[in-house]
Amino acid sequence: MVYDAFVGAFVALFVIVDPIGIAPVFAGLTQGTSRAHKRAMAIKGSIVALLILLFFAWAGKPFLAALSISIDALRVSGGILLFVIAFEMVMEKRGERKQETAEEIHEYFEDISVFPVALPLLAGPGSIATVILLMTDYENSLAAQGAILAALGIVILLTLIIFLMAGKVMDWLGPTVNTVLTRVLGVILAALAAQYVLDGLVGVFRPDVV
Repeated sequence: MVYDAFVGAFVALFVIVDPIGIAPVFAGLTQGTSRAHKRAMAIKGSIVALLILLFFAWAGKPFLAALSISIDALRVSGGILLFVIAFEMVMEKRGERKQETAEEIHEYFEDISVFPVALPLLAGPGSIATVILLMTDYENSLAAQGAILAALGIVILLTLIIFLMAGKVMDWLGPTVNTVLTRVLGVILAALAAQYVLDGLVGVFRPDVV
């Protein structure tokens, strides 16, 4: 049971979190910042995401029920917020905002670790729902739940490693390629945001489909 719980949780969480797929997005969000800042954002974002998922693993089901919040509501709200970031990436608004802020203070590096890296990219509606369901499935076995949490920790650790590697790749590509990639990744991020919203709406109006 413990082995099955670990393998099932690792596969499910790795697919849902999708560190390989969102690593380029992270690299685009930290474009133009120092390596130290990239490393700090990757570490802080991973830690915050882990803490959020651990919270929902233990208290997610009663917490959401107490507030009358559904996973589908999280999908829609997370998608809308993520779309705002994507729009800024495509239209170069993030760069303009950084430049304006830099004129007011000596040095400016935007903290994107909590939003959108930790939430909703890593600890998004899908991963939150997954940890809640996994822990509920094995609520009668503390050993199996421990295996699920171990799998969660390993997935976040692998995500951190992939994030750090993505930043180095973006540095190697240079500013021109980075600018092009940032806009392309902004479009991809917008599509991801739209998918969040669509999944949430389907869950609300067609619960038999999901």
